Amino acid sequence: MRPLGGSMISRYDKPEMSRLWTDEFKFECFLKAELALLQAWEENGLLEKGTTEKISPSLKINVSRIEEIEAETKHDVIAFCSSITEQMPDNISKYFHFGVTSSDIIDTALTLQIKESLKLTIPALKEVCATLLDLSSKSKGILSMGRSHGMYAEPMSFGQKWLSFFAECSRRLKDLELFFENELTGQFSGAVGNYTLITPDIEKSALDHLDLKREPVSSQVIPRDRVAKLISIHALLGSAIERIAVEIRHLHRSEIQEVHEGFSKGQKGSSIMPHKKNPISGENLTGMARILRSHVSMALENIPLWHERDISHSSAERIFLPDNFGILYYSLKRLNSTLKNIVIHEDALEKRVKETSIYLSSFYLHELIKKTSLTREELYPILQEVAFKPENLSSPENFSKALKELLDKKGINADIKEFKNEDLKGVFLNHFEDTLKRTEKTYS
Repeated sequence: MRPLGGSMISRYDKPEMSRLWTDEFKFECFLKAELALLQAWEENGLLEKGTTEKISPSLKINVSRIEEIEAETKHDVIAFCSSITEQMPDNISKYFHFGVTSSDIIDTALTLQIKESLKLTIPALKEVCATLLDLSSKSKGILSMGRSHGMYAEPMSFGQKWLSFFAECSRRLKDLELFFENELTGQFSGAVGNYTLITPDIEKSALDHLDLKREPVSSQVIPRDRVAKLISIHALLGSAIERIAVEIRHLHRSEIQEVHEGFSKGQKGSSIMPHKKNPISGENLTGMARILRSHVSMALENIPLWHERDISHSSAERIFLPDNFGILYYSLKRLNSTLKNIVIHEDALEKRVKETSIYLSSFYLHELIKKTSLTREELYPILQEVAFKPENLSSPENFSKALKELLDKKGINADIKEFKNEDLKGVFLNHFEDTLKRTEKTYS
């Protein structure tokens, strides 16, 4: 099968998706649209009852024949129609493509391609969401160091990372489901959309056969803001994928090693350094996300066409739509596989929390605000003085001791809690279960 103008390379190809963007499948969608229209005309009395059902099984797509005719006509829809009508009796063929213009068929068929593509994309995204939620649930009891600006902030549940990703991906899932429900429109409205030779009733009947909504106001094309909206959703999803990928890449680093991508038997990380285990999936997904976002500008520029129609959008869509769907579907499948095989180093995560107590500065700041008459501005430099000395950070006990000594030195009487490592989970994981349940309920 030959691609429909797209440049998707085999390395990232998923056959079940790329099949939907071949010439063969495009023309199959053309034929579905034309036969739905023929059926509508039949129901209106233009042809004998049963004509469409009788003739449909004998009609075959022959891409080579279409190309042969197009070489002369320089028009793909005319070439397609000619290749089909030559397979039909004259008394039926004369009503094939009756009352409609090329864009009616092209755009309605494109919607069918998008619809079938979403039928693959949406389940793939659901799989990612399920995997993220599972990771969150399994790692909710792991204490990890949260970071702000790349610096140690406060401990948190490691499950919170995955839950945040789950929530974002769930929002994109909802966006795609709403698009699937509301934005898949077709048209059979004739030249410039004015119903000169066809009626709105015929259009509705044909679109009902295709299970598509009717474009409320078509010009001669289905408005391209719909495509731009979809590509924008895909770009947002790409950024969500990249956010996960970047987090894995950061935590995979030699100096951190809190997680590792799965490393299969026989896999190699470097041609010269046998010790390497590289975060190649995360890096691959980051690159794919860049491509997905790059398509947004083209989709937006396709919206302002001349008057009722031009075809400046067509060449761009023939390239970026197959690539966009192919890359997104590939990315979702690869991400899910990466997540399912992720290695979480629980000991390393919790060790990092225990090897420093710098984060207690925030806790004690708020404790002292409550237990003394001093203001935040007066207390802040005291906590800084303790937190900025490395010797105070080796354990919670050392931090508490150093803080108490400094308070005594300054004549500040405060009954402060002395932390121990075993206290940490109770403080920093106390409410995550509630967050998990709330998020599950929100996005269920």
